[in-house]
Amino acid sequence: MSISKKQFGKLSDGREVDLYTLTNERGLEVSQVSIATYGGAIQSVKVADREGVFSDVVLGFETLDEYVKNPRYFGALIGRHANRIARGKFSLNGIDYQLEHNNGVNHLHGGLNGFDKRVWDATAQPPNVLRLSYLSRAGEENYPGNLSAEASYTLLDDRLRIDYNATTDADTIVNVTNHSYFNLKGEGTILDHQLTLHAESFTSVAGDLVPTGEIASVARTPMDFRKSKAIGSQILEPYDQLGFTGGYDHNFVLNDWNGSLRSVARLYEETSGRVLEVLPTQPGMQFYSGNFLDGSIVGKKGIVYQKYAGLCLEPQHFPDAPNHANFPSTALRREEVYEHTTVFRFSVE
Repeated sequence: MSISKKQFGKLSDGREVDLYTLTNERGLEVSQVSIATYGGAIQSVKVADREGVFSDVVLGFETLDEYVKNPRYFGALIGRHANRIARGKFSLNGIDYQLEHNNGVNHLHGGLNGFDKRVWDATAQPPNVLRLSYLSRAGEENYPGNLSAEASYTLLDDRLRIDYNATTDADTIVNVTNHSYFNLKGEGTILDHQLTLHAESFTSVAGDLVPTGEIASVARTPMDFRKSKAIGSQILEPYDQLGFTGGYDHNFVLNDWNGSLRSVARLYEETSGRVLEVLPTQPGMQFYSGNFLDGSIVGKKGIVYQKYAGLCLEPQHFPDAPNHANFPSTALRREEVYEHTTVFRFSVE
């Protein structure tokens, strides 16, 4: 194992951004992961197919300028609060807060300048750990409290582990995840990928993609991934939840949540034989099928990112959680520590 560093570019204000690469010289499943200090973005993940050929299985860009110009959260850390908050409003301790609007009238993924657009401080911990840290000051995007956040990336033989940690000096809300777009072929559509999601229910949404508060059963709907099926097998069915989003962009309520790691999702791509399992400690999983990619973005190797070019499996707490008493709370008290882990485990079949 080794860690290397190179300059990835400079922002318009002169700040330098670095790209760290974690390499496993003897890796049989995962050989290399690269992470930018801009947004903590996972820039590449090189994974073997059944023939032992390594390919990059995440969408992204070759240069910092492209990440800045294409703010679609490619590979980025998302915070302070992932997903949507209705009208950007929430109450905590009897105080009403108004967050920035950046998704129509709603607040999405931490606002106009969320964690995905911040330069994180990096500490390499050889041979296989990169720790990123960022101080989100009180009032940033109108969130209360100074929040000290960390994300540690650990590369092992067959997995990438991300450990999230945060503390605050005043009560606030926190919900951090990673927004990597996966394509186990490396390019083309993900509609033929086979997905299993261990979720009996999901949080239904209204037309603006904000949860209604209802926790709906997946049974007898296109949302049912309890048994493996192709992502594209039902994506065009006349079902209102799919119509709102043009595909999947929903939070699934994961089975057996108790705060410990467990395997909740399995993604399989037949031509390469690659398998991705997701093991989180969080109660929800946002499954997004790349519906809003539209061919206007050109990524690595000159690949045009068309609709359904990549998918996201984002372990997190539920969208709009501060406004629904029946959802697990995302409040973080000043005497508490926010801790969550996600493991992306790769294999071949």
